Amino acid sequence: MRYTPREVVDKTGFTLDTLRYYERIGLLDDIDRNSGGQRVFSDDDIAWLEILRCLRDTGMPIARMLRYAELARGGDATFAERAELLEEHDREIEAKIAALRDEQLRIRHKIQWYHDNMV
Repeated sequence: MRYTPREVVDKTGFTLDTLRYYERIGLLDDIDRNSGGQRVFSDDDIAWLEILRCLRDTGMPIARMLRYAELARGGDATFAERAELLEEHDREIEAKIAALRDEQLRIRHKIQWYHDNMV
């Protein structure tokens, strides 16, 4: 399947500006163009954008996303490095979740305090 930029926006939730930005900085690579020069995206491009969305939504900095993209373009020889990069990111996500759980407990205690002290 081939998708127009608008269809990609609808499928991924990224904006057109973000797609252009990701292409300009190298997170999107080798996007085909039709005879009119408009970008045309493939299912593989959509799958890659879904990975980028996951990385972005979980707080990975652009610089590390670029490193991951660079490694991905390196093929099978970079599997270990990619796994290591993702494992590091996973540990950071786990730490953020733990910190949020601690804060959530604090909020729940405050909520309980309010319930206990309502007149």
